[in-house]
Amino acid sequence: MVGFILNIKKEFGEKIKRMRKSRKLTQEKLAEMIDISPRTLSCIEIGANFVKAETLEKIIKALNTTTEELFANEHLQDCNTLYKNIINLLKSARSDRKKLEHIYKIVKYFVNE
Repeated sequence: MVGFILNIKKEFGEKIKRMRKSRKLTQEKLAEMIDISPRTLSCIEIGANFVKAETLEKIIKALNTTTEELFANEHLQDCNTLYKNIINLLKSARSDRKKLEHIYKIVKYFVNE
């Protein structure tokens, strides 16, 4: 059970870090925005600490995200499940050319990376 909790903290911290970086924020800037020390934010991002409820609310606001997005972990599924889910998503977008064009560009970028 302890290992599971550590994984949750680590995955959550990594997600905050990815979101912070995608928004071009430094640890120092985000820490300032949510009124914690950069060291505390660093500990959260590496999974050593978990956030208090009030800090979580501030993170959600500062990163302009939602609780659902922050805690979504569908991407942690095994490869076969992820592949099947991607195929199903593509099938649902089959008749929307604009969506397919966007999807194509994204997939092409990551495959050629």
